[in-house]
Amino acid sequence: HVEAHLLIGTAPDCCDRAAEPWAAAIARTTRMGRSLRAAPFFKGRVCAPATKGDGMIKAVLFDMDGVLVDTEWFYNRRRCAYLETKGFVFDEIPDLSGTNDIYVWEYFEPDDAQRRAELKREYVEVYMKEHPVPYDELKNPDAKPVMEALRERGVASAIASSGEKHIIEELVEAADLRDCLAATVSGHEVSAFKPDPAVYLRTMEILGVSPEECLVVEDSPLGIEAGLRAGCRTLALRPHEGVSLDLSLIH
Repeated sequence: HVEAHLLIGTAPDCCDRAAEPWAAAIARTTRMGRSLRAAPFFKGRVCAPATKGDGMIKAVLFDMDGVLVDTEWFYNRRRCAYLETKGFVFDEIPDLSGTNDIYVWEYFEPDDAQRRAELKREYVEVYMKEHPVPYDELKNPDAKPVMEALRERGVASAIASSGEKHIIEELVEAADLRDCLAATVSGHEVSAFKPDPAVYLRTMEILGVSPEECLVVEDSPLGIEAGLRAGCRTLALRPHEGVSLDLSLIH
């Protein structure tokens, strides 16, 4: 059982803490002793500790999409642009932020498994290469300074994402994070996707740390649930304006 609750600025005693910058929240929660510089990338987004506890943090486990790189809106639009070339028609762009690869393609083609596989294959092998992620525009400029400051204080950083391994590696190279990271783990390398905690449990196993020694940084309900189910303290980030996520299950 994970004794946890999310503070999202509704209770009087948590409003100030919930509004603090992303980097400062990590600094406070990991007991760095002094706040890191403010993170403009996350200005105005609610960021608060999702679990009780005050033990020393030895590792920070970062989600990727929506946390280290602002890709969700880009993925939503790129997929639909591709599917329109295959005869799909959209009145509006479906927001699949915070889901995983399997869910996405079953959403668009729920019945025909062969067509679903063909659509995904051409998208990955052709369309994605022709329309790459503009990482320079979308990457979080504060990710590297925060990870470097964590490393200086003996706190390990890792990426635990539902994304495929090669996509994680693309971001690591584009954002020059290689030397800052102790591990990168993909949901495709474990038994289940978020909200199952498998990707976080595997990351902790690699790092040799316990849940009580970890801080998870997430932005989607599925990811936040995964962090909580893994037994970790979790920072919950409010989605950017224009990204619609159901937060009704967060307490």
